[in-house]
Amino acid sequence: MKFFVDTANLDQIKEAYDLGVLDGVTTNPSLMAKEGITGRNNILKHYVDICNIVDGDVSAEVISTDFKGIVKEGEELAELHPNIVVKVPMIKDGVKALRHFSDKGIRTNCTLIFSAGQAILAAKAGATYLSPFIGRVDDINWDGMDLIDQIVEIYANYGFATEILAASIRNPLHIVKCAEMGVDVVTCPLKSILGLLNHPLTDIGLAKFLADYNKGNS
Repeated sequence: MKFFVDTANLDQIKEAYDLGVLDGVTTNPSLMAKEGITGRNNILKHYVDICNIVDGDVSAEVISTDFKGIVKEGEELAELHPNIVVKVPMIKDGVKALRHFSDKGIRTNCTLIFSAGQAILAAKAGATYLSPFIGRVDDINWDGMDLIDQIVEIYANYGFATEILAASIRNPLHIVKCAEMGVDVVTCPLKSILGLLNHPLTDIGLAKFLADYNKGNS
């Protein structure tokens, strides 16, 4: 399973990279704004800055919601750097754009997925990645992991090449559950990845090892 960080913060991306487990980055206009990155030229430059840190794929999201606009933006984004994957919303014109990009050899990430039906459409249209939002499904009192399980089963049934990129990860348990289900990629804040480090028995064991060492060398 690949680990992507969901952020536009360069320091967090560098920290994840230095940890040795980073495979890519996803970001969006909201995350850009959170870092104070506004204006088209500044946003495009920031995508390149991210690509210069990360060896893997970097999802860059379009703003347009009509076919021509999505295509124009997507092609511009794809030209920025070989690592760029064009992030396209799950709407009618988005599905049409996924097919266009697929036919042109431009890689895509179909985002805002909340149902298995949407996942089928994205795969049929040739999306490279599919981003179902676990946490946001949980927020409306459905089970986001049930959606993931359903998509994994459907994709396996038909051998769809689209990779499942689980998004809206809220905690380390989401990551572990995705791994159990065979998800291809998870994207999440760095803190969720770092949360996988934590276990009380590790802390207790390390404290005992150090205490025993210090006794023998005091």
